[in-house]
Amino acid sequence: MRKLLLSLLFVLAAFNVARAGYYHFISDDKYRAQVHNDFNKKMQLVGKNFFKITQTTPSVAEQEALEFLYAYMPLADVTDYTTDFYLSNVKSAFKAREEMPWGKAVPELLFRHFVLPIRVNNENLDNTRAVLYDELKKRIEGMSMTEAVLELNHWCHEHVTYQPSNARTLAPLACLKTAIGRCGEESTFAVAVLRTMGIPARQVYTPRWAHTDDNHAWVEAWADGKWHFLGACEPEPVLNLGWFNLPASRAMLMHTKAFGNYRGPEEVMLRTSNYTEINLIGNYAPTARIDFMVVDAAGKAVDKAQVEFKIYNYAEYYTAVNKFTDNRGRTFLTAGVGDMMVWASKNGAYGFAKASFGKDKNVTIRLTHNAKTMAKSMVGALDSVNIVPPVESAKLPEVTPQQAQANKARLVKEDSIRHAYEATFYKPTGDGLAEKYYKLARGNWKTIQQFVNRHPDKQERVLALLETLPGKDLHDMPLEILEDHFGAQSNQLSPRVEDEMIIAPYKQAFQVAFNQSLADSMRANPAVLVNWVKRNIRLNPDTKALRIAQTPMGVWRSRLTDTRSRDIFFVSMARSLGIESRKDAITGKVQYKRDGAWVDVDFDNASQQTAPTGVLKLTYQPASLLPADPKYYSHFSLSKIVDGRAQLLNFDEGDGNDNEGTTWANTFKNGYNLDAGTYLLVTGTRLANGGVLVTQRFFNIAPGKTTEVALKMRRPSGQLNVLGNFDSESRFLKDGQEVSILSQTGRGYYTLALLGIGEEPTNHALRDLAKARATLDEWGRPFVLLFPNEADLQRFKKENFGTLPANIILGIDTDGKIKQQVANAMKLANPSQMPVFIVADTFNRVVFCSQGYTIGMGEQLEKVAKMLETGK
Repeated sequence: MRKLLLSLLFVLAAFNVARAGYYHFISDDKYRAQVHNDFNKKMQLVGKNFFKITQTTPSVAEQEALEFLYAYMPLADVTDYTTDFYLSNVKSAFKAREEMPWGKAVPELLFRHFVLPIRVNNENLDNTRAVLYDELKKRIEGMSMTEAVLELNHWCHEHVTYQPSNARTLAPLACLKTAIGRCGEESTFAVAVLRTMGIPARQVYTPRWAHTDDNHAWVEAWADGKWHFLGACEPEPVLNLGWFNLPASRAMLMHTKAFGNYRGPEEVMLRTSNYTEINLIGNYAPTARIDFMVVDAAGKAVDKAQVEFKIYNYAEYYTAVNKFTDNRGRTFLTAGVGDMMVWASKNGAYGFAKASFGKDKNVTIRLTHNAKTMAKSMVGALDSVNIVPPVESAKLPEVTPQQAQANKARLVKEDSIRHAYEATFYKPTGDGLAEKYYKLARGNWKTIQQFVNRHPDKQERVLALLETLPGKDLHDMPLEILEDHFGAQSNQLSPRVEDEMIIAPYKQAFQVAFNQSLADSMRANPAVLVNWVKRNIRLNPDTKALRIAQTPMGVWRSRLTDTRSRDIFFVSMARSLGIESRKDAITGKVQYKRDGAWVDVDFDNASQQTAPTGVLKLTYQPASLLPADPKYYSHFSLSKIVDGRAQLLNFDEGDGNDNEGTTWANTFKNGYNLDAGTYLLVTGTRLANGGVLVTQRFFNIAPGKTTEVALKMRRPSGQLNVLGNFDSESRFLKDGQEVSILSQTGRGYYTLALLGIGEEPTNHALRDLAKARATLDEWGRPFVLLFPNEADLQRFKKENFGTLPANIILGIDTDGKIKQQVANAMKLANPSQMPVFIVADTFNRVVFCSQGYTIGMGEQLEKVAKMLETGK
């Protein structure tokens, strides 16, 4: 009896200790000691004053969780947010684990790395967990974990839908406020929502597609013992289903960044002081492994060489993954069964090779190139490379017709909920110059209006400040930042340097940061400011650390930063002092203006001067099936070789409307001024099957000289072939009447499109059609756009996609009959994947077919039209 009583007392004491928070957040003593050691190193680097709790004393577990966060968070997160902010979020995470029915079932490893961390992408951090917890908890009450994941995605769709925008990621609450987001924002939002409810979640990226341009992000959630995927804010009736199943099966890489030193079962691609990058491609597509060896010109293994795995996309070789060789010069990668360009470099020497996963087992890269070898000739040889993407191999989960119909009905209702909220946004009255900013601000319009109304006598300065902001900035710009820049003495009004976070004012503080004498000397000679930054701002010695941009005030307070945030800090400080300064959008160089000329900033040298330049003139001869005026990012790109790595020049890509962006004719035909050095010109002709005919050429630009380089694009060989047969007498519903395709198109060729309204692949395809409108209108043949039902047809608003080709015919594919006929004719493995485009004639011959997610649909149809006209 006495032993039993003692046992009960011991259990009760242990229970009370656990309830009081005296249990360990990390149960593994060794791992906990490592985290504590990493935390102390971070505090020694940054300064202990950045870890300061002022509100409540944390429990043992909360203290350990805080140490875990601080040990691995990027520098910006240490210097720009308070410890109380992180403690509040830790408490919210622990609350979810305690209150949600699956809380105790989530393994410690997954809770630590995929529930507790706040940051998902490059977003501003906010109080999503505290703000949304009660509403979300009520929404999923009584549900299983899997049901909760599905339901929470429906909640996300009620509040946010897809719209493309720039690379800066809105915070979850800002995304909620504006009701729109690109895929990176939708997935950041959905991950934050799932983690709020104690469900492990991670954002998954394909850095770039292999078979078409662009990229995509979605979500993986852990439920009932395994990871599942879902399209963020794009609810389906079951998990592991999204419009991207097919393109994902053709991808080369999928990855996610697990916060901290993650020790899970997945293949690790890169381990840094902030995150563990893990490879998830095997969840979506067949894979193969290649082992790589990097050697120098003499054949000796190169230790710690940087190896960049590059996917052809947007006319460049885009670095999707970075790895480093071991002391034997070796590394490896598992990827989809297709082609990549692999680029290795160290100390300015570099080399590259094409790697075909599924064919090659071992690839050796020799670092035979450097600045001296490239300088021997002005123009290098032209190389041709064929890039082959993986083939489609998706397997879709089963969905019953009843499930699909019920899900569609929910989507329509959820759209109406979101539209009702959007109806509260500003409605233009035609009165006032600031109205366009209120409309662009969406859910943040009252903040912008308040700022405008505060300064009725200084409207010119108000509007000048608003004009400096990209449209997305109006979505989440707080009043205090607008007032800070408006009230500063400087006429350099823009708060933004690049796509960094803007969460704190700085300009009025910076304008009085230095004594009058020093500030005047900086204005007279901005090199004085350059040297001050060089002497007083330390660089983080960890060059592999995640470079989330610090705020200028974060850099000022800590005097510690990385090169990116140092650049932003310098420009911000210079503008605050009235010095015209910028980070050049094309080259990324930091510059200030002196005596009417831009001067390059060099933090490594005492003297500041503009780099020597030369002129690049690209020559081009149009040919049949090739563009008359090649576009940058679509058909060609330029990269400067810097320290052995290819650094893309970011020319204007255009907006798809009046601004066509950078082309050969408007920028390079008559010559363009560039810094002297070595460059790589890449061109590509994307084929209908997703493959690319690439050319690549290295060349040098000499100071004060004009370098002429041929822009060569490879012409696709062969003619259009008959791919199948489709009956032009097939009937669809138009204006309530059943009609045949032939009766609407007349004799000849036509394009038939089966659309998935509101889905990202369809949205992209329609926008691409609008971009190619001029050529397609000249072709003059009709476009039959069919929707699955009347409700989807009513949801379609063609003005949302730009100006579509003139000869558009809208209709309904009654009971999916035409979809099934097309699927049978073209032997489509997954008929449900939209959109489907075919080009056929009224003799029932199909000469072109495309299904699913494809960037450049308009350009593909332009090629088809030209081939049909010329017979070539």
